[in-house]
This record gives sequence, structure tokens and C-alpha cells, in this order.
Amino acid sequence: MDRPRLLVVQPADSDPPARLGEWLDQAGAVLDVVRPAQQPVPTTPAEYQGVVCLGGGMGAYDDSEHPWLAEVRKLLSASVAQRVPVLAVCLGAQLLAVATGGQVRKGPRGPEAGPSLVAKRDAAGRDPLFADLPLLPDVIQFHEDEVHVLPPAAEHLAASPTYQHQAFRVGSSAYGIQFHIETTPEIVAEWARRNPARVAAARPGAFELERLRESHQDVAETWQPFAERFVRLAAGELVPAAPTGRDLPLV
Repeated sequence: MDRPRLLVVQPADSDPPARLGEWLDQAGAVLDVVRPAQQPVPTTPAEYQGVVCLGGGMGAYDDSEHPWLAEVRKLLSASVAQRVPVLAVCLGAQLLAVATGGQVRKGPRGPEAGPSLVAKRDAAGRDPLFADLPLLPDVIQFHEDEVHVLPPAAEHLAASPTYQHQAFRVGSSAYGIQFHIETTPEIVAEWARRNPARVAAARPGAFELERLRESHQDVAETWQPFAERFVRLAAGELVPAAPTGRDLPLV
């Protein structure tokens, strides 16, 4: 088939597609980037074969300051209902959870920030995107809110000691990841400069540029093949996961 078209929702200028966009492009996808604060967001995936939703500093419920968040949640809900593959990152994962019946809250254990590891859950071994990941994949953390309650139709795919719901799948092909895989060392260093409180919560030296460069190499080894599998899923070349069989409330 033709190269799959992916709609990329970029809620904040500070979190562009960056390396994830490069990986998706190299894997054969065509990317259409929408900045919802400046452009209308489609309420359905329509002509797209996949949707990517990135992160941002706002919260999943901050509609009063960012009314377009409701449009993004509608898009994610429609994508799940139509079984269009979704990859939702950090804020995107929180919006996906809320759009499909989950709950998000401020994390009671404080910020989670810096290079880290997450641990695959048993269900990940049966998942077409997660099965080939290492048991403890390298990730970049930078969040204060958490997915407190998973949607009722979600499979729990990865956890960390600080916050359990690090990765999940809703339905057959909508993935939420609380951590970041899209960043560059320079992007994360700028986040750290703007957020000293989160830096204080991290391990000493976590945001030194050389440390960030090393960790991003580790992230790329794991997550670039994952991005390639997502493109194959969007293209119809990879069989999606079996549905859970549970009811899925969409909001």
C-alpha cells in the first residue's frame, strides 16, 4: 500500500516530534503535524492510518485555559472506536486515558524526571509492539501528573517503582506511554532549565548534557524499532492485538 499517513498532534512548541518524527518518516510514514493551539484538530482520524499525540506542560483537564484539549480527546476517542492505531506520549497518554474512561491526577509521589527504566508487564509479551522490547527499556521521564486509573478496556504494559501506569494499550491498537521517547538531549536540557523543581527531584547529574546524550543513545536502540513497528501497524502489515472483550466507555 501507499505510505501510511499519520496525524501528529503537537500540543506544545517545546515538545516537537523530533527523533520520533524522524524514525516514523524513515520507516515509511507521511506525517501531518497539527498544533491545536493554532490549528483546528480533526474530530475523527478520517483519511489517516494512524494518530500520534505528543506531550506538553498543560494538564489533561485544563480545558478552561486550553479549550482545544476537548478536541484532542474527541479525536483520540474516535480513533480508538474506529481501531485506528494511536501512539500517545506523556500528556498524550493522559488524554488517551481520560478519553476512554480512565482518570488522571497529580502524582502523589512528586515528579518523575530524567533518564530511567520501566519494566514490562506480563501482557507486554503478547503485544505486537511491546513483545520485542527488552524487559527493562530505557526511557526519559519528565512529568508530575499520572494516569491514576486505567481505562476499563486497557492492557497494562509497563510500570515503574514510582508510578505504575507507565504504558498501556486501549482496545486493539491505541498505545499510551507516560514517558518520552521522542526527545533530543537539547530538548530535555531546555525542559530542565525551565523546571528546576523537577530537576531537584531527579538523580544528581541526570540532566548533564553528556549524560543525556548517552541515555538518548540507549533510548534510540530500543524505541526506534518500536516506532518502525507502529508504522507497520498503521500500514496494515502488523496484526493488531486481540481485543480484551471489555466494554470501552468513550467520552
